[in-house]
Amino acid sequence: MLWLMSGSRAIPGKVRSGFPSGIAQKHRAGALLLTALLALTAPAHAGEVPAVRIGINRMNLAWLPRSEQEKVLKDIAMSGATDIRLSLSRPIDESIEALAIAHRLGLRILLEIQLGNKSYYPQSAGPRTGHGRIWDVYRLSDLDLARYRRELHDALRRIDALGIRLEAIEPGNEINYAGYNGDLAVFRKPGTRTPRSLGELQDRAGFERGLDNYVQAVAITRSEVRRTTHSRDAAVISAGLSDMSAAEADRRGMERLDPHQLVALLQERGIDSLVDAYGIHIYPGRKAAPAIAARVRSLLEFCQPAATGRSCWVTEWGIANTARSCPVDDRSRGKAIGATRAAFGEFIEAGRLTAAYYYDWDSEPSYSLWRCGKLSPDAATALSPLESAGARAR
Repeated sequence: MLWLMSGSRAIPGKVRSGFPSGIAQKHRAGALLLTALLALTAPAHAGEVPAVRIGINRMNLAWLPRSEQEKVLKDIAMSGATDIRLSLSRPIDESIEALAIAHRLGLRILLEIQLGNKSYYPQSAGPRTGHGRIWDVYRLSDLDLARYRRELHDALRRIDALGIRLEAIEPGNEINYAGYNGDLAVFRKPGTRTPRSLGELQDRAGFERGLDNYVQAVAITRSEVRRTTHSRDAAVISAGLSDMSAAEADRRGMERLDPHQLVALLQERGIDSLVDAYGIHIYPGRKAAPAIAARVRSLLEFCQPAATGRSCWVTEWGIANTARSCPVDDRSRGKAIGATRAAFGEFIEAGRLTAAYYYDWDSEPSYSLWRCGKLSPDAATALSPLESAGARAR
């Protein structure tokens, strides 16, 4: 999905929050580090099926004054939402303030770690250009793993000292898309055919080094969160992957890989020994219910029951409503929301989906649920408890 220069991120007309990722070189010492971390940090919840979590995204609260953070989070808590996806981004102090407010309000927190934080990179590393169309972002192949461990350790120590419990932690975001991974190219001019496979990437070697670094960063994340008191049993979720189509990538002039390809590449590098679930993003559009169901089934194909593989967390999903009038007319979006949730229900029933977080609360005009100072009934449906078809039948 596309990062616009406004600081948010977009799908056809959609702006979303977050920053890209970057990373270092593959070498023998790195391989030894990963081997040691794999041995020390095996998932704590193998075989367990957690309760389904239905949540909401509100990224980059660190960019707001504390009073505005309070208002946004109070509105979310009063809406009946129980789970929220927040980001650990610069400025870190304000990110932690937002976590403390959410915790005090009783919201359960999925923490996304924005790997675009320049503190994780050597000063000599520069970001890849977005040619003025999207943010300039760091390369995962430049990520300094020692810096990452040091900065993450300090942030988690401060979070823990405040008594904050993290339900889950998600290092990185959309690492299969150039908007967040600087090892993927942004073409100077959009409109030409973009790569469909690993072998077609402009810098395959750099991209693969970035993936090696990413898996080591996940190992570090698991190791550090296990050292906390309040969050030691937090689920570790791999970076939510972009569902951008090849045709959309062509139109925007940005490299991306299909999420199924990216998961396979991570599996080759041992990701299943480090994560409790795979992250994925789904934006099906306002289509008819059968088309939405087909899209969801296709995107979640690699998700497996916890007993046999790794289930999925949909850490972002959303349906656009471009209307700006008040009161908002959400009826057409409401039908698509209902169809998407019904499709999720099939995967919940099979134990292949254990969480879904709607994008977003109030910061993106087309996708936000909070409109005209309240939730519409159709928008509220996105946050209501979601059960499997079998559970409803019983």
